[in-house]
Amino acid sequence: MMIDLLGDLKRTDYCGDLRKGDAGREVILLGWVQRRRDLGRLIFVELRDRQGIVQVVFNPEVSPETHEKAQSLRNEFVVGVEGKVVTRPEGTSNPKLKTGEIEVIAKELKILNSSKTPPFLIEDDEDVAEDVRLQYRYLDLRKPRLQKNLILRHRVAKEVRNYFDRLGFLEIETPMLTKSTPEGARDYLVPSRLNPGHFYALPQSPQLFKQILMVSGFDRYFQIVRCFRDEDLRSDRQPEFTQIDVEMSFVTVGDIQRTMEGLMVHIFREILGMELETPFPILTYPEAMDRYGVDKPDIRFGMELRDVSSILKNSSFKIFRESVEKGEIIKALNVKGGSSFSRKEIDDLTSFVYNFGAKGLISAKVSQEGWQSAIQKLMTEEERKGVEGALKAAEKDLLLFVAGPSKVVNQSLANLRLHLGKKLGLIPEDQYQFLWILDFPLLEYDETEGRFVAVHHPFTAPKDEDIPKLKDHPEGVRAKAYDLVLNGAEIGGGSIRNHLRDVQSLLFEKLGMGEEEAKERFGFLLEALEYGTPPHGGIAFGFDRLIMILSHSESIRDVIAFPKTQKATCLMTDAPSRVDSKQLDELWIKIKEIKA
Repeated sequence: MMIDLLGDLKRTDYCGDLRKGDAGREVILLGWVQRRRDLGRLIFVELRDRQGIVQVVFNPEVSPETHEKAQSLRNEFVVGVEGKVVTRPEGTSNPKLKTGEIEVIAKELKILNSSKTPPFLIEDDEDVAEDVRLQYRYLDLRKPRLQKNLILRHRVAKEVRNYFDRLGFLEIETPMLTKSTPEGARDYLVPSRLNPGHFYALPQSPQLFKQILMVSGFDRYFQIVRCFRDEDLRSDRQPEFTQIDVEMSFVTVGDIQRTMEGLMVHIFREILGMELETPFPILTYPEAMDRYGVDKPDIRFGMELRDVSSILKNSSFKIFRESVEKGEIIKALNVKGGSSFSRKEIDDLTSFVYNFGAKGLISAKVSQEGWQSAIQKLMTEEERKGVEGALKAAEKDLLLFVAGPSKVVNQSLANLRLHLGKKLGLIPEDQYQFLWILDFPLLEYDETEGRFVAVHHPFTAPKDEDIPKLKDHPEGVRAKAYDLVLNGAEIGGGSIRNHLRDVQSLLFEKLGMGEEEAKERFGFLLEALEYGTPPHGGIAFGFDRLIMILSHSESIRDVIAFPKTQKATCLMTDAPSRVDSKQLDELWIKIKEIKA
């Protein structure tokens, strides 16, 4: 039996949309009770929906029956209210609410549903353990901050579609059940009931399909698409995530840069009302690594790294001298005014770089008398002046050095730079700074696997002038690849693709992939490349990460409706879960006994 509790109550407005200009209007509101205050004669209720909160007043002189009903209201009851919008009495406005100049005098109240006492308050500043929040995600999502995040996500997706549609792009869906082509992260596999012993894979990206669409003549493709990777997770990673996926034919790197800059300009103008300056600055990969130690630098503040190996290569300080002799490097950064740091603070910084493999951190406080440092007596005046010149050091600055393998030194100081930037308040939170990174290496040698691996992916084209090096000197080949960085986070990456079969086959060979293995994994693509494939390239943006930055969220889980934990589980639905033996039998799957 269905009970129509709503009756004639049809929402006229959202709670959070009402303003002073609505005074005098009769409205019908539907929402949840945020809190109730009973002052005896008057009962005040804060009514909440996805747009915000408005104060509703129950007065026995207006409606005794409604006032009596309101006495039973509790937090999270679902109600319908009919009433009149009035301006609040002088001196009672609430500047914390957008609706704070008005209130609704209730004439009718319908209680549509009651609620148990929630396990936590539905308020943004309530400190709740994340596992509890994820278990009761349907309650967590009632919080204004999370609702704003998902509304923002919707608006950004809409503007992405508007922008690409205006430029003649077509949104084309690609398969979710596809062939496993292991490269990078592990695939999520799906068993086929109709083909026993065979498996589909959930796509890590639509990479191959969007290239096939270019072969098919759909020269401007985009898709807001779900992707899946079975990898160890961090705060900004999820096993299922969303990309803005783009591919274009007959384009250069510059064409793609200009088009994607236009996308960012459009999003920031329509969503934040902010105008971005274009073109975005560009750094090559070697420049970024040299100056910042990382290929996704946050350039909202200075404190750049400086390589001082050539200055200190003959140093009396044994660690510095031997590092250079072994082909390692010495880098330093200058903390302006940092000589005020205490011994404990410097010790804490030393402990910090240990986490990234550094064996130590050498510090030097610059003063008129020289350096206050353990290595003061081991440095010549020429070496000190050389270092100070390279780091633009002045009195009261703090110089911090790390020596060792380039990977360790860069990683240690890059993270130390960000740590100090936050600690000293050097990073402007309200600023958005984009940066293109170009000229990545095409391949890098993986000591663990004993072979070359693709820096981006195996379909990235080498720079034309570097193709002759691919056969005998693959380590020196640069890629036609590009990353877009925003505030120190890589939000997008892409490349011009290999559209010539012989170049793609040679690249597979350099990746240690024999002809038969390449045909087994990527045969359909290699065959397609023989049928007049146009030059093409594209990019994919991390949609979740972009929303995380736009909403100033600290975790990617706060911009996804139903995220997974760091162990890739859903605490609300208890997924993944076991399935019964009948389902396994249908799929020809047998579970190995799991030892406790």
